[in-house]
Amino acid sequence: MVSAEQTQKSELPDRSLIDSKAGWLVVLATFLSTFTVFGVAYSFGAFFGPMAEEFGADRSATAFFFSITTFLYFAFGVVSGRMADRHGPRPVLIVGAVALVIGLLLTARVGSIWLGYLTYGLGVGVGVACAYVPMVATVGGWFETQRTTALGVAVSGIGVGTLTVTPLNEWLVGEYGWRRTYEILAIGAAVLLGIAAIGARRPPAAVQGESASLGEVLRGSLAFWILYASSFFVALALFVPFVFLADYVEERGIDGSPGLLVGLIGISSVLGRLSLGRLASRVPARTIYDTCFFVIGASFAIWLFAGDSYLLLAVFAVVLGVAYGGFIALSPAVTAELFGLAGLGAILGAVYTAAGLGGLIGPPVAGALIDGPGYTTTLVLSMMCGLTAFGVLRAERLLSRRWSSSPQRSS
Repeated sequence: MVSAEQTQKSELPDRSLIDSKAGWLVVLATFLSTFTVFGVAYSFGAFFGPMAEEFGADRSATAFFFSITTFLYFAFGVVSGRMADRHGPRPVLIVGAVALVIGLLLTARVGSIWLGYLTYGLGVGVGVACAYVPMVATVGGWFETQRTTALGVAVSGIGVGTLTVTPLNEWLVGEYGWRRTYEILAIGAAVLLGIAAIGARRPPAAVQGESASLGEVLRGSLAFWILYASSFFVALALFVPFVFLADYVEERGIDGSPGLLVGLIGISSVLGRLSLGRLASRVPARTIYDTCFFVIGASFAIWLFAGDSYLLLAVFAVVLGVAYGGFIALSPAVTAELFGLAGLGAILGAVYTAAGLGGLIGPPVAGALIDGPGYTTTLVLSMMCGLTAFGVLRAERLLSRRWSSSPQRSS
């Protein structure tokens, strides 16, 4: 029989695993999973024109492909995060891989844009939800002193995937058409996510335990709703370039690769994730996080004044990408600081539903505005949304300082 002393000892957390080589293997698995799913999702701009032409759809209707997918993968993040908290990240990632592959194969055969909303939206949406939130939350549990750096490396897969897959898809669509390209993506995703699943391991027992339930956080935390509102406003603007930047270049007849600009957002986001994630070990993560929101909003002024200059559009892509990378890398760290590591998957998933709503509304509204008043109005409104997100975060900081320094609070 096992003694009570042996049982208690076996349940003690293995502190030696924190910040260990085993954790970096999980980081690599997360890098690969985010590389794959976001490489698929954020390369949609390469499919935008051919699909709109074949289905005879306007910009707003075609943008719904991206918007529905974005909403679903952030909305399903609540469910996938909770499942990973309970069962570990590997089975959740496998479910996501199956959904993504089936969704891409079915989308390659759709005969109407409305059916494509279902196949692509559900397939890619569930795939990203199962490969992103659970894996990122898992990385957070493997590290303490190196957490922001590890998270920065892990989510840099998003940027590398965007840089690599977008130009590749642009070439594949030109050579084989958008339907065959989706089939090729399905095969590649199956292989890469299968490899990533091997390294998807639960965090050490040190981060397990009881925490405030998600319901308690939703009911009683002002900080949660501040993060939620700011994420919603910034997402209204953030996803517009992923859908329409290539279309802008083609409509204006600007010399230069449209796909390369989206790729620049991706590679610059890697720089932001790594550099700003490392900087957060010396500067408060919340300060950098807030600054990223301001830069995202302000960057649209560069696009607004770029006109037909490919160089200025490239500058816009780089500036936006760095700030976007910092926002993504620091979101899990800021959430962990506020609410702890236990149950982080569910709370992080809940925060991300705000970005899902912003992604659902932003691109279709932008498409309608581009078809109507034009790009100038769209870019001004995008800039305002990003700056509003920054204003929400700063207002909360000022209110918190006044509340903590008030005589009533002090007493």
